[in-house]
Amino acid sequence: MSVNTVLDLYRQETENSRDAHYFHYFPGGVRSYSTLEYLERTAGLAAGLEKLGVGPGARVMILSDNRPEWHMADLATIDLGAADVPIYGTLTPTQIAYQAKDSGAMAAIVENREQMSKFIEVKDQCPDLKHLIQIEGETEAGVMTLDEVVDSGSTSDAIDVFWQRAERVKADDLLTLIYTSGTTGNPKGVTLTHSNLVNNTLPAATRAPVGPDDLGLEFLPLCHVFERMVGYLFMHKGLTKAYCSVYFVGDLIAEIQPTVFAGVPRFYEKVFDKIMDKVGGAPPVRQALFRWAKDIGERSIPHLLNDTKPSGLLGIQHGLADKIVLSKVRMGLGGKVRFCISGGAPLPTFVNEFFHSIGVRILEGYGLTETSPVIAVNGADPGMTRLGTVGKPVNNVEVKIAEDGEILTKGPNVMKGYWNLPEKTAEVFDEDGWFLTGDIGEIDVDGFLRITDRKKDLLVTAGGKNIAPQPIENELKRSPLVDNALLVGDGKPYVVALISPNTEELEKWAKKNNIEYTSMEELTRNETLHKAYAEVIETTSAPLARYEQIKKFEVLPAMLSIEGGHLTPTLKVKRRVVEKEYASLIEELYEG
Repeated sequence: MSVNTVLDLYRQETENSRDAHYFHYFPGGVRSYSTLEYLERTAGLAAGLEKLGVGPGARVMILSDNRPEWHMADLATIDLGAADVPIYGTLTPTQIAYQAKDSGAMAAIVENREQMSKFIEVKDQCPDLKHLIQIEGETEAGVMTLDEVVDSGSTSDAIDVFWQRAERVKADDLLTLIYTSGTTGNPKGVTLTHSNLVNNTLPAATRAPVGPDDLGLEFLPLCHVFERMVGYLFMHKGLTKAYCSVYFVGDLIAEIQPTVFAGVPRFYEKVFDKIMDKVGGAPPVRQALFRWAKDIGERSIPHLLNDTKPSGLLGIQHGLADKIVLSKVRMGLGGKVRFCISGGAPLPTFVNEFFHSIGVRILEGYGLTETSPVIAVNGADPGMTRLGTVGKPVNNVEVKIAEDGEILTKGPNVMKGYWNLPEKTAEVFDEDGWFLTGDIGEIDVDGFLRITDRKKDLLVTAGGKNIAPQPIENELKRSPLVDNALLVGDGKPYVVALISPNTEELEKWAKKNNIEYTSMEELTRNETLHKAYAEVIETTSAPLARYEQIKKFEVLPAMLSIEGGHLTPTLKVKRRVVEKEYASLIEELYEG
């Protein structure tokens, strides 16, 4: 069967039928759907939405944590020839109103009463928004339940009609409108077609070989294109799927026992920090045993990357290390992970090396919302991974490096443009049709792509020296005391750093050092703690060129957060937002 649309990918999933196919994990419970139950509800939802007037060219918003109903809403919408507008649960009513009005969405499918209250607040400001549909919980007046809409369309021939509609959907039809989480100004709507996502899913599947025997966990927000594409890959290969909110995955992943999943770098960093914290609290003998096993694991990484087993003395040592230490560490992720995928931001190499040392492969990739998203990714096959890179470009994507180091790309995965913004669209394509990624990188002799930084984030000091901040910031984050770091120095005589403290680690540090405090802000001003951070700064700066070294720093009074507007939903720092909020603090670091 030819695959032209996302509905073709879904059809492949239904051909791998089973009694328990889709699981929803949440604190205190789990529920599941069979393949047929899921299809029946999806077909019923499509027919119910059609009765409400949703049809070709319409837009439907989706706001929900990850759960089976997210993909039901997605599939039902696109079956009607409509496009969905996925949004983050962290958005404010004002932000929701902007996206609703800009997209012209006529309906919104929302998870619960709390989130629905945002839509009710702004519905009068959104003339096109006619229908509000709630997945669970008690509803307010004027809000329909998802069950009501499903029931209204559940007829004996609903499934047949669903597939008949699917045949009318074309590859170039608009699939989704995804608003970028920009750091300044209003977000731009990225228009992606069925062809964009299908032509990204199929080649990506060759790098991440999975099948019906796998359990794929989806916990990154499905409104993000990275998890969205991974979800379609799972459909394409007929996996059993487990859905879980990103807020609960840390507590539930050991119970879920996935074999494959995708995560952003901060997730892997948090897992790394948790493991190292646990080791740090263990008796000296157990700490030494862990270090020995980790060293054996690191020496065995070349074998892992080539899908071979160490031989000789190393083989004996690795077998023992894995049995008594490494396998137990892997149990924290459920014990069955074959590999996982990382994207959304650069993954610190030391974190990637650590996971490989314990026997968990991370396939790091690279892309943008505008590229559906994968441009390049490491692969599970022997010789297809090189740590410290984002892999080779996928088979149908072209990549080249411009004279100034910017990564340019072409391919069927690249968006058609920004929604109703032709001038903004023109800005990101050159005269030959290459998409300008805004990232700086290099391609090695074997074709592996390495990202060095964002073009707009590069610092050019008053002395004319170019500095890539991300690698230095990642080194700072090696310290458990540092949750995030932001280097500043563009147009300045030297580099300074703003440190976002890891409050959980600070509390442990204060207890260990018998330091009393009444608030986190007071603790961050503690002189002894400042000396501890100074050691981190000094250690990080030591191997750097003189002009790259951090001359001054300040510890922020609180952690940077999504809720505070400092981080994107994929946990990348919004540099301009942070610099603006702490402008006076930055100026103090340059006084004198």
